[in-house]
Amino acid sequence: MSDKPQMGLDLGLPEVADNLKAPKKTIKTGTSVVSQATLVTTPERMSSPPHAMADLSVADMAKLLDADPNYRVIQRLVPALHFRPAAQTKPGNVQRVAVLDTETTGLSAATDVIIELALVVMDIDTSTGLPVGDVLVFDGFQDPGRAIPKEVQLLTGISNEMVAGQALDEAAISKIMEGVQWVVAHNAAFDRPFVEQRLPYFADLAWACSFADIPWKKHGVGSAKLESLAAHYGWFYDAHRADMDCHALAAVMGQHVGETGKTGWKLLLEAVEAPQYKLQATGAPFDAKDLLKVRGYRWDSVQRVWHTRLASEAELEEECAWLAAHVYANPRAQVGVAQVDALTRYSSRTPLAQVRPVAA
Repeated sequence: MSDKPQMGLDLGLPEVADNLKAPKKTIKTGTSVVSQATLVTTPERMSSPPHAMADLSVADMAKLLDADPNYRVIQRLVPALHFRPAAQTKPGNVQRVAVLDTETTGLSAATDVIIELALVVMDIDTSTGLPVGDVLVFDGFQDPGRAIPKEVQLLTGISNEMVAGQALDEAAISKIMEGVQWVVAHNAAFDRPFVEQRLPYFADLAWACSFADIPWKKHGVGSAKLESLAAHYGWFYDAHRADMDCHALAAVMGQHVGETGKTGWKLLLEAVEAPQYKLQATGAPFDAKDLLKVRGYRWDSVQRVWHTRLASEAELEEECAWLAAHVYANPRAQVGVAQVDALTRYSSRTPLAQVRPVAA
C-alpha cells in the first residue's frame, strides 16, 4: 500500500493535535470504520460553524480523514462478482480456482463434521495474477446430526435451528467445481481433511494455503489472520461465516503483497507449481518444544512429532543447519524429510518420510 499524503486535515477544528485528549479508538460510521482520537473543543475554538460539514457525504468525510496521516479509514468489504472479461486474456493464461471455507462442529476431522461449506470460484490470469470473468458462489448448510457446541454457535452465528434438516447440495457443488484446477483455503491443513472426508473427489485436486504459502510477516504484514489481512488492505467484514470469509480471502489475494510486485494469487500459483518439503524433527528433546513452536513447528499428535513445511531445498538445508545448532546436541541425529506436491499438501496423505542426518 502506498504511503498516505502528508497533508493536514481541515474540518473546521483548528489545532487538532492540541485537542487530543484520549487514546485512539475505532468507530463505525455508515459503511466505514474510522480509527480516530477523541477531540475536545468549544464553539469559541472553531474557525467555522459546526454545520460547515453538513453538505459532505459520509464518503467525502472518509476521504478527508483518510488523507490525514493521523487517521486511517477502512470500508466494509463488498464482494466482487464481476471482473474484466476472460476473453480479453491470452488463451492458456487462465486457471480456475475455488476459494473454500468451512465451519465445523469442532477442530478434529476425525470426530467433528462440517456444518457450513462455501465456495467462491473464479478465473485467474496467470500472467498478471488478477481475476477475470464472472464469479460463481456456493454456500450451504449441513445438519451434523448432533447439537452444535455453544462456543461454535457463538463464534459462527450458526444455530441448531439454521442447520436442522439441511444437507449440502452435492449436485450444485459438483457443478460449480467443473473446470477447477486448484483449491485455496486460509489454513488448508484444517479445511482439506474435513472436505475430503465429506466430498472425496476434492482429494484429486491441487491445494494451496493462503495462510502458510505466503510469508506475510516477511513482506511487512504483522498478522496472517484473515481479518487482519483484510484490514491491512482497507476492509472489514463479518467474519467467521464461510461465505464472507471466502469473499474476503478472494479480495485479499487480488492485492499486491509487500514489495514483491506480485498479487497474492500470483504467489499462490508459484506455490502450487513448486514442490515443498515436510520436515519432521524426530527425537527432538522435550525441552526444545517452546523453541520449535516459536520457530513455526506444529505438533502432530498422531505421529507425536514436531514438523514444519519448507518451500525449497535451500530452505530445507538452512533448517537442518538451524536444528543442528539449536535443538540436537548429537551431531549424528536424524530427521524425517518428505517431498510433497500440491496434490497431497495439507492432506492426511503425506508421503513416507525419508531419514537424513540433521548435520551435513
